[in-house]
Amino acid sequence: GMGYEHVERLINVLEQVRLNHPDGEKLSYDRLINHALEGMLNSLDEFSGFYHPETYSFISDKKREPSLPGLGITLGKSEDRIKVTAVHSGSAADEADILPGDYIIAINGQPVTKLTLSAILKKLQGPAGERVVLTLSRTSSPETHEAPILRRVVRESPVPAARLLKDRLAGDQKTGYLHLSGFTATSHRDVEVALDDLEDRGMEALLLDLRGNPGGLLTAAVSILGEFLPPSTEVVFTRGRNPEHNSPPMKTPAIKRRNRSYPVAVLLDRNSASASELVAGALQDLERAIIIGETSFGKGSVQRIMPMDDTALRLTIATYHTPSGRSPQGAGILPDIEVDTSDEDQKNLARQRRCDSLSPDERQLLESWENPVIVGALKAISGKYLPN
Repeated sequence: GMGYEHVERLINVLEQVRLNHPDGEKLSYDRLINHALEGMLNSLDEFSGFYHPETYSFISDKKREPSLPGLGITLGKSEDRIKVTAVHSGSAADEADILPGDYIIAINGQPVTKLTLSAILKKLQGPAGERVVLTLSRTSSPETHEAPILRRVVRESPVPAARLLKDRLAGDQKTGYLHLSGFTATSHRDVEVALDDLEDRGMEALLLDLRGNPGGLLTAAVSILGEFLPPSTEVVFTRGRNPEHNSPPMKTPAIKRRNRSYPVAVLLDRNSASASELVAGALQDLERAIIIGETSFGKGSVQRIMPMDDTALRLTIATYHTPSGRSPQGAGILPDIEVDTSDEDQKNLARQRRCDSLSPDERQLLESWENPVIVGALKAISGKYLPN
């Protein structure tokens, strides 16, 4: 049936609350029902949610994204805490050694535990050149630390870092390294140009680094898959309970400019999410690449924002699946070869990505540091150990 007796229970509770609770300011029907709906949506999965009127007006303002380019971080909510979900490479946050997974405890000395995500975004937005001090905590250590950041003028999306690895690392196989920090409208073109350049310089194998890549435009990710897979390969499938949410499979482009058939290793970590998991999963399923590093984040679902009067639902309506039919949702993509990244390695990785602006001491330190994931990837790609 339609569940009327259950709705009746909701009404009974509502009336008990309105009759008996002493704080009259909190008892409007509007407020109580909105909070009940918030509880309902939060109980479904971590990506579904309910937007109260003030939040909805904030997020439906197209100019605002949970990404803060001036600082170089993207934020998300985890349980009741505000978490850094991505650090944009070469950004101010990157240089302040902020890591994905750090929790924000205070902004300019003011605690933020009680604030909504939108209130925190408002606090963090502002003019370039202004100093912001974030107090952060990291799961690996009990104490908090402060990170002063200077807001910058933002350059457009970062072109991927591409280079041939030094011989002392790669031995006699010319190995290219390409780090993609996200998937934007220009990513496919950038990757094409970078691959052409590396190939023209004699690249024989490629490390595609998707560590810390939070995802982005799925169409860009699918086009990039087309560089390594045959034309018109079905790579991403969408499945929902409601048949109209099952869109046709996404395919790699029908035309291919260059044939790229060299060995590829994809580097993943716990912060590789969404589109980057679908890229790794497709290359793994179709046996086009070997996956190295950590199990990825585990976001493989599709959300839709459904406006209702002055509020809105953010509802998960479908899951994404790789060619073999598995979804990254929850479980993530498991690497063929597992190599853990410690916090210290994460820090060094962040330093390595901004090698232009390092102090001589830091340079010295990096020279002697071997990135364990890259070492593992090089072993795998030169056949020193093959996945079982």
